[in-house]
Amino acid sequence: MNTTTEHDRHLAVKLKSLSLEPVAFEIEPSKRSARRFAIRIIAISLTATASLLVFALYRPDAFERLETILFARPGTTDASTASTDEAGVQTDRSLAAHQVEPTVRQDAVSSTREVAGSGYVTATNYTTVFSKYEGKIVKVAVDVGDRVAAGQVLVTLDDAGTRFAFDEAVNAKVSAELALAARTIDLEQARSALARSEVLAARKATSQQQIEDEKTVWERAMNSVAQAKHDLVKADLDIQKAREHVHELTILAPIAGTITRLNARVGDSVLARADSVRENDSLLTITDTTNMVIDADVAEANIALMRRGLRGEAVLDSFPDQPFKIEVKRIAPTISMEKGTVAVRLTLFSPPIGIRPNMAARISIAVPKNAVATNQQGAEQ
Repeated sequence: MNTTTEHDRHLAVKLKSLSLEPVAFEIEPSKRSARRFAIRIIAISLTATASLLVFALYRPDAFERLETILFARPGTTDASTASTDEAGVQTDRSLAAHQVEPTVRQDAVSSTREVAGSGYVTATNYTTVFSKYEGKIVKVAVDVGDRVAAGQVLVTLDDAGTRFAFDEAVNAKVSAELALAARTIDLEQARSALARSEVLAARKATSQQQIEDEKTVWERAMNSVAQAKHDLVKADLDIQKAREHVHELTILAPIAGTITRLNARVGDSVLARADSVRENDSLLTITDTTNMVIDADVAEANIALMRRGLRGEAVLDSFPDQPFKIEVKRIAPTISMEKGTVAVRLTLFSPPIGIRPNMAARISIAVPKNAVATNQQGAEQ
């Protein structure tokens, strides 16, 4: 049974008055129809809202343009729309420009290929100092980190046997000089006696046997003088040897550089060089820190791209914010089977102040695109 509310009657009267023909409205919509109608209205609203949000995301000026269209005064709608369109075109152009710029940079970057690796700073000129002779350290004149010049005193040793040997050599030379002087006198006497005998033999005042005896004495005197001269030369050599031994007790710097390792301590006894080398017992190490390189490893797969003269950049772990230029100086002729890498030596250009041997470094070597293509063609042939 259908029922009609008061509100429905009033609504029917209003609709009848607006209608051109009389219309009877006696049907009351069911509750189910009203619910469906409300759901449809809500769905349409949600769809319209979502459409506006999507449109706003792609066109940020959409709301402004909509406001201009809805609320613009007559006669100004076209101009506002035109200006808005121009702004939209300019915005699109600026966006297009921003989208093209990374492509250009990418093209510039792709013109080269980077080969990365890691290694350590190495000093090419260094020396390990040993004592040539054994002795006891009585003075250490340097410390780790000191800068030394070539010929500067580093360590002083003392050895009583060496001092005695030098004194004996000096005394031996004095004895040799005295012996030479005595043999020279004997030679002069033998020469005078022989000359006298020859004069007497000419006068038939002496026998031939006498002359022969005088000649024998003279020849022996000559041999004695020669022996004395030989002894004197040997004494000079012994003195030079003993002096050199004494001189080597004062150990001097063979090169200019920095003391990077020091094992010498006052009171220690050191062995001669041969024994020290065998025992790996050196006094100190001097490193020339003014001329250093980087020895790095790069992957074996990049060996075809590497060649001398390629340049790149290096960064030390100790100075991460101070990169500097490098250049490939040497490429190892063999590959490391254990690591699968090839060793390269790199020349440094303007490295950071304070760089030290054994610092860890990361390298990046730039390989031109044309060089990559050339190497690949050579590999295919």
